[in-house]
Amino acid sequence: MEKAPDQVAQRPENGSNQEFETGMSRGARILEVAESGIYLVAGYILMVAAAGLLLSALLGMLPDLQNRDFTSAVIHLLDRLLLVLMLAELTFTVRRIAHTRQLEVTSFLVIAIIATVRRMLFITAEHASVMDLANSQFQAFLAEMVILSVLTLFLAGSVFLIRHSGESQVE
Repeated sequence: MEKAPDQVAQRPENGSNQEFETGMSRGARILEVAESGIYLVAGYILMVAAAGLLLSALLGMLPDLQNRDFTSAVIHLLDRLLLVLMLAELTFTVRRIAHTRQLEVTSFLVIAIIATVRRMLFITAEHASVMDLANSQFQAFLAEMVILSVLTLFLAGSVFLIRHSGESQVE
């Protein structure tokens, strides 16, 4: 039979040892409450940041829309929305860690996938006007796209393997 974390096994041979363990149990409980508070504050900060980014994305689109630069408006919006998705996934991860007290690797892999896709969209928009294979900047763009594509495939494969193995938590 397992004991609750705040219960202490009694050792009749030494009463002072029991007092020490009870004090340790209280100290551990204080640390646990502090840890939960840190997770809660971090989660709230992430949500406020995500809300701020959403507002920033909408307001940042307005000048592009007024100038009828729809491509730039959409790219700006996608960039910010992917960043908001990363913050939402981080918030989810923090909430899960606070609830289960276990780290889930899958959440961090999903965040990495979103980050690589975001980077791919950004550099594609940045180099859309340059399509000359002789241009060294375009060659660097292609190399980065290949690396990011391979990285995305590896990350997605890792998520797939972890989800199908049932081992998504680190203790």
